[in-house]
Parts: sequence; structure tokens; C-alpha cells
Amino acid sequence: MSKNTLNTLIGRRSLIRKTLMTFGTAAAAGLLNLSVAQASIGEPEKEDLKFGFIKLTDMAPLAIAYEKGFFEDEGLYVTLEAQANWKVLLDRVIDGQLDGAHMLAGQPLGATIGFGTQAHIITAFSMDLNGNAITVSNEIWEQMKPHIPKDADGKPVHPIKADYLKPVVEKYKAEGKPFNMGMVFPVSTHNYELRYWLAAGGIKPGYYAPHKGDTSGKLDADALLSVTPPPQMPATLEAGTIYGYCVGEPWNQQAVFKGIGVPVVTDYEIWKNNPEKVFGVSSKWAENYPNTHKRVVKAMIRAAKWLDENNNANRPEAVKILSQPNYVGADYEVIANSMTGSFEYEKGDKRDVPDFNVFFRYNATYPYYSDAIWYLTQMRRWGQIPDQKPDSWYMDIAKKVYRPDIYAEAAQSLIDDGVMDASDFPDFATEEGFREPQTHFIDGITYDGRQPNDYLKQFKIGLKNDETL
Repeated sequence: MSKNTLNTLIGRRSLIRKTLMTFGTAAAAGLLNLSVAQASIGEPEKEDLKFGFIKLTDMAPLAIAYEKGFFEDEGLYVTLEAQANWKVLLDRVIDGQLDGAHMLAGQPLGATIGFGTQAHIITAFSMDLNGNAITVSNEIWEQMKPHIPKDADGKPVHPIKADYLKPVVEKYKAEGKPFNMGMVFPVSTHNYELRYWLAAGGIKPGYYAPHKGDTSGKLDADALLSVTPPPQMPATLEAGTIYGYCVGEPWNQQAVFKGIGVPVVTDYEIWKNNPEKVFGVSSKWAENYPNTHKRVVKAMIRAAKWLDENNNANRPEAVKILSQPNYVGADYEVIANSMTGSFEYEKGDKRDVPDFNVFFRYNATYPYYSDAIWYLTQMRRWGQIPDQKPDSWYMDIAKKVYRPDIYAEAAQSLIDDGVMDASDFPDFATEEGFREPQTHFIDGITYDGRQPNDYLKQFKIGLKNDETL
């Protein structure tokens, strides 16, 4: 059965449900497999929903919640629709064409503070940890290799730092050639991870100056970063328009399979267990449909657990689902290369990276304030927030956008339903929304979300204190 046919049948099923429930028949709920789990939160205010996503493997919680019937268990009848790019996706959530979407973690924050687009977007669900990498063209890789230490077997020692790219960038600069690289969106994890990696190696990735009308992000840059939609990254690299990029999977592994580039570092190596995507909705939508929102979160929590349970035993099935053209649409082998516990760097150099994609363990689904604050620090570091803000401002914005209170209600409902255990979640009675200070960064700098300004002071490259452009 095709996906379009299936969506049509689901739409009809929703219509039948509405018709039957009009007659008040208890049998209607049973016939349509409505879960008794609905009792603890209350009926959904809106049942027929459309969610957007970009063709990346980390949209998996949406696909699994749909395919495994977790949305339907909550009385929700969902259509999933791929979007052209991150801007279109965000705009359609804002104007109500989409009820919610797979979003870059920085998007709800950027929109809420008014960088690029002004709108109050919130998230009560973090979709994954890790999942990105930085890939360079074969030509750049060959120029980097002489600078990279080798192990006893002659293979590059990881993590590969931008220190080894710096001589290449300096050579291009001396020759008057711009060193162009791609990322997916100005407030994307990919932008900040690429900038973090470059700056840690002494390469300036440029600044934004929105207060002066310059949102290019290329002021005073050694490497010039520009936006390219994720599925187009390999083709843009192959065309020579860019020399490297930071993107999510499967578009780094695609470069390996096509023989056009080499992934040099994963975001797991840049910042171990970094938050990546979130599920975002407009604040107004969340206010209008609170029960629906919590039910969506419940379904996605179940999907995330399914993706990670039994030591990733379900991943092959997940890869098969994601390889369908209506989801990611890449070959099974390409998606499996990073989704099943390994990652291939240079062709033939395949290494175990069991946590490259994490969907549930390490409290991956919980929307930590400290995660939000890290993104805000990077917005400040690179000029997207042009002026100094007090620590309290970072906390206020984090609380406005990240909603662990909604997450906790959804999780408690799953516990009450007997679907999940309290041990699957943080202790909501004591959890304050901050991870312990994190030390696993490629440059050795420690991040404490409670002290954003002190964190910024540690960087040699980037705005800090009262510095402005």
C-alpha cells in the first residue's frame, strides 16, 4: 500500500471516528483502537494534524510514532510532510499550515528572540543527540592529510581538529581564493558546530551584525559559511561551489558512497552528546490545544524509546522505514552506515560510534534549559545577539521556549498508563533543567549552563562581555 493511500485511509478513519462519536457509542472508541491511556490527560482538542520535517535521519521519532501507531494510540491522526528547507518549515508552523515540525534546536530560540523571523515558538520535546558531521571535498582532504597524525596502522588519529585545515585555509587566502563552506541554516546546530570546530583550530568563521543590517555571518571571516539545504549538500560539494559542509545524516555518508568527499569529524567528537533537533510548535497552538500537545509528546517519547531500546535492536527496521521516499529517501545502506552503530570516514575507514545517533538514552528527549542556553551563547558569540545580556536574560529566554513542564506531564501520563517506568525519566520532583557542567568538547572548554557569560569569556575567538561589532 502506498503512503498516499495510507494517509487517505487514515483521514477516512478519523472522519468515521468523528461520526461514530457523535452517537456517543463506547464501541466506536474500541473499534478504532483508542487507548485507555487517554484517560489521564483528557481528550485531544484537535485530532487531525499535519507535521513537517526535513529529509534527515533524525526525523525518525516522527516516522516511528506514525508507523508504529503511537499517534493513533493517543487519538491523533497525523500526516507527515517533507518540507523544502528550514525557512519554509518554520514559516508554515508560524502561519498555521503545519501544526508542528521537526526543527533545528536553534529555530524556536532564534524566532522567539527575533533573529530572522519574529514568532514565539516553543518546544517540549528534544528529538535526538548527536547525528551531524563535517565533510570536506577529496581535494581538501588530500591537502589536510599531511598535517594529520597517524596511528600505528597508518590511519588518521581522531578526532581530527580544524588545526589541520588551517594551513589549507591560509593557502587559499594567500592566493586570494575564498574558502567556502556550507551549513543548513543560520540558527542551526550545524552552523554553530562548524563555527565551534573552525574557531577551536584558530580559523575565524565570521560574525553577524543584524543591528547594522548584515546577516551574512561573513564579517572578518577566514572561512565563508553559507546556507545549503541538507539533501543538496553532496551535489553542491561535487560542483565545487563549497569545499566542505556540516550536515546531518545521511548526507555525510552519501559523500562517502559517491566518492566525492570525506567526513572528517562528527559532532559527537566536537561536543559529546550534544542536543540536535527539537519538535517545535507555536506558543499559540500549544495554548489552544494543550491536551493534543501532550499527546503528541507522549507518542514521540514512545517512538524515541523504541529507537534505542535493546541496544538499538530496532534500528535495522527503522532504517528500512526511513529509506522510503516519503521519509528520507536515501538507500538503506547509506542510512544504515550511521544509524546502526558505526560511521565511515575516509572510504574503508569505518569505526564504531554506538552513540552517533541517540534518541532516548541519556535523557535525550528531555528539554533541558542548559541546552537552550548553549545555543543562545553561540548566538551571542557570533553576533546574532549583538549586545551583552545578563545571565538572567539567558535563563528567561530558555524558560520561555523550552517547556520541561509539558514534557513532565506527558511522561507522567505514560508512567500512569503503565507504558513506561519512572526510571526511564529524570526525577521530576528534583530536576531543575540543567545538565551537570559538560567537559567533552573538542577544545577542552567546560560548559556550565548556569553561567553563560563566564562560559563565553573562555573563547579566544568570538564576542564576549560588552564587545560589539
